[in-house]
Amino acid sequence: MSETNYFVHETSYIDENVQIQKGTKIWHFCHLMPGSRIGEHCNIGQNVFIGSDVVLGNRVKVQNNVSLYTGVFCEDDVFLGPSMVFTNVINPRAFIERKNEFKTTLIKRGASIGANATIVCGTTIGKFAFIGAGALISTNIPDYALVYGNPGKQRGWVCRCGTKLDIVNNHSQCRECKREYTLINDNELIEK
Repeated sequence: MSETNYFVHETSYIDENVQIQKGTKIWHFCHLMPGSRIGEHCNIGQNVFIGSDVVLGNRVKVQNNVSLYTGVFCEDDVFLGPSMVFTNVINPRAFIERKNEFKTTLIKRGASIGANATIVCGTTIGKFAFIGAGALISTNIPDYALVYGNPGKQRGWVCRCGTKLDIVNNHSQCRECKREYTLINDNELIEK
């Protein structure tokens, strides 16, 4: 760690007015724009772009080749897989400036997004949800949902530890960590 209590590789560029908290590591060829805020103990992989006013909570892992554009907010313990994509405008045109139309995208605590997934702006990914590699997400995703495919469809539920859950009579106990869950109205999973 440096005197600042975080690490930035010499090939990365950090603009003025960027907040980076202790224990964070920023690797090769990254660019952080003004107003971005990075929490404690984050790991920012190679070739990552973080736009103005993007917020990352604590312990967020951003793998290589990810661009987080203005409007993206990640809560604590989020995982962003290699080369996954965020958008920030619904109908972009090169010849029309639409910066006033940037949409907010929220990734809630503990969610994981797999490699090469695309998250269309304006969506919320629920806490501890698991988005599979290559998925296209254009709608809000519930807490603990397992989603994959193009378009992304919910295929089940996952524990906060990431293990797929077997739901029997609206109840489940994780075979790995033993946490227990109740399914309400077939669309909401509650941790006991």
